[in-house]
Amino acid sequence: MAAADSAVQITPDTKVATLLKEFPELEDELLRLSPDFAKLRNPILRRTVARVTSLRQAAKIAGLPLAEMINTLRRAAGQSETDIVADGSGEDVPKPGWVDDLEVWKTYNARPLLESGGNPMGEVIAEAKALPSGKQLLLQTSFLPAPLIDILTKKGLAVWSAPEIEGLVVTHITQAAGSK
Repeated sequence: MAAADSAVQITPDTKVATLLKEFPELEDELLRLSPDFAKLRNPILRRTVARVTSLRQAAKIAGLPLAEMINTLRRAAGQSETDIVADGSGEDVPKPGWVDDLEVWKTYNARPLLESGGNPMGEVIAEAKALPSGKQLLLQTSFLPAPLIDILTKKGLAVWSAPEIEGLVVTHITQAAGSK
């Protein structure tokens, strides 16, 4: 669908599912930008994770500069380039002290569920709600869970993620008041 045929403007806040519904031809463009987007071919992830993931979050997951990704998609959709102001959210955040200081309460390995097409978001949020003060929950995924990090942060939790080894990202979650 050409840009003139669509009222949807591609911005950092556009949801991936909306982008692909309005511009199905951009799926190939996403795959050219990063092999991380191959997960979008999974119909379950496409119906679940893609609905809540913004292009800003997708850029973080893929490790792409936001402005480059947005303007590449806009050009491919026939939209003019736009100025994207970096908000610093793509920068590396130093490891907070609480990551090493707080005892691990529970480890949740979401990789098998994600690989089978499931969405662990609800379960992780429930675990985070049950998290005792002064403890941390470890979430293991195969990619940066940017939408979930945003949700947990908005709920007042302290969150920090880092790749551990190839194909494993560990996200540390704790009560904000218990973090240092």
